[in-house]
Amino acid sequence: MAVGEAPIIIKKIKKGGHGGHHGGAWKVAYADFVTAMMAFFLLMWLINTTSPEQKRGIADYFAPAAVSQTTSGSGGILSGTALADSGTRSAGSRDAIQALAPEAPPDVSETGQSQNQSSQQTTGGANARTPQDAAFTSAAQSLRQAMQDMPELAELSRQIIVDNTPEGLRIQLVDQEGRSMFEEGSAKPNDRARILLSAVARVINQLPNRVTIAGHTSASPSGARPATDWALSSARADSSRQLLQAGGVDPDRVYEVSGKASSDPLYPDDPLLPGNRRITIVLLREAPVLPANPGL
Repeated sequence: MAVGEAPIIIKKIKKGGHGGHHGGAWKVAYADFVTAMMAFFLLMWLINTTSPEQKRGIADYFAPAAVSQTTSGSGGILSGTALADSGTRSAGSRDAIQALAPEAPPDVSETGQSQNQSSQQTTGGANARTPQDAAFTSAAQSLRQAMQDMPELAELSRQIIVDNTPEGLRIQLVDQEGRSMFEEGSAKPNDRARILLSAVARVINQLPNRVTIAGHTSASPSGARPATDWALSSARADSSRQLLQAGGVDPDRVYEVSGKASSDPLYPDDPLLPGNRRITIVLLREAPVLPANPGL
């Protein structure tokens, strides 16, 4: 190399293999991905091709806490057979819960309300067990329909409470704040009471049952029960009887007219509420007529 010439440097670069083939781990991840996608599309296909009953069966199969109606698993397409009533596909832990749970009171309905609670609502006794219950249900429905069809009754619908009791079909006409049915301290019914009692009379005329009518007053702020309340509640009940008879109710069907003053409040927790002032009309349950010759 001549003096003054720059040296020539040759640089060799050795290319690596990117760490080799990574041991094939990517193939495992790819296979898992393909398997998951296949399962996903298979699930979509099953959802689109199965019936609602089959879907419920599949859901029950994958729900260990689900309660089957029988001991044969889910009862669907994937049903099995449990070895005992407390098996995995039977009641399971629900057995222990039911064994520890207290029994419901005998007057509790399917909605979770007792007779006292349901009396706060308008109901016609949906679970009719006898022809008389069915007649009471029909009468209550007629009253509700009348309240919907007539504008003057629709405005007063909150002042009518209808329910089925062991005594019979009970219809209560209650006062509201600023919306009473009688003049204060008087047994004279106002127009509001006349409209309500006229509608009730039409319902009573649909049935042959006897009728009882009771008047109620609210308690006084002092807690005392004035002697005049007994006479006032009785007079209001009798005024209601006269209006019912004017609406076509046969006088012979009236079994009892009474005044209870404030002795039987609708809201015992607050006897001062206006709703305790009311007229209670009950269509009595009648005993079935026995045949003249039972032995025949």
